[in-house]
Amino acid sequence: MIFPAIDLKSGKSVRLYKGDFAEETLIEKTPVLQAQKYQAAGVKCLHLVDLDGALKGTPQNETVIKDIRKVFTGLIEIGGGIRDLTRVKHYLDLGINRVIIGSAALFDPEFVIASLKQFGTDKIVIGVDGTDELVAVNGWLDTSDTKMETLISKMEQAGARNFIVTDVQRDGTMKGPNIELLKKLKGRFNNCNIIASGGIRDIKDVKKLVAADLPDMVVGKALFEGRLTLEEISEVNGNAG
Repeated sequence: MIFPAIDLKSGKSVRLYKGDFAEETLIEKTPVLQAQKYQAAGVKCLHLVDLDGALKGTPQNETVIKDIRKVFTGLIEIGGGIRDLTRVKHYLDLGINRVIIGSAALFDPEFVIASLKQFGTDKIVIGVDGTDELVAVNGWLDTSDTKMETLISKMEQAGARNFIVTDVQRDGTMKGPNIELLKKLKGRFNNCNIIASGGIRDIKDVKKLVAADLPDMVVGKALFEGRLTLEEISEVNGNAG
């Protein structure tokens, strides 16, 4: 399945370049209109990111998120600033289908374990973002000394099965996904769902990922620039069932 991304900042939909908050492009002042367009095109799932939440450590765009949930009937996953069980439960109670835990997976693994136990594997996604295969944290402002592979291994042992893997250096660049990294991780963690993110340019990249047994992916800039169309996304998702 292809997940179109809506990145939220100050109530608007934006795109960043390599996660740099200084390199921001406005996509839509009213993100709910974006979600309605995706709904009308038959898109089945959305990937929401609360960028302000990722920076501040607490969710910041809840009103917009609620509005999107009201108009989009498909699966919605959300990440950004989710660092305690109360917030996970709150989002799930709002009707969000899956919650993405990012930095907290590194800093507070007990929180992940508790989330998986309380809400189930299908409701929790681990966001593993990295630069040079080292885990990036705090809205990608900092890089840890932990390898992405190491974090996935620990989270798999904790019971996690869904992982969104983002190469920060590819995100928003239109340089193509880091297929070698993704294939390596899929090969090692073949019982896990590795969701590709970062750099996906067009339907050719999509087909390369599908051929590499990586059928789930997040797309952002390619959709905004028209290099990947909603029709292509709907066709791929339709074939995925």
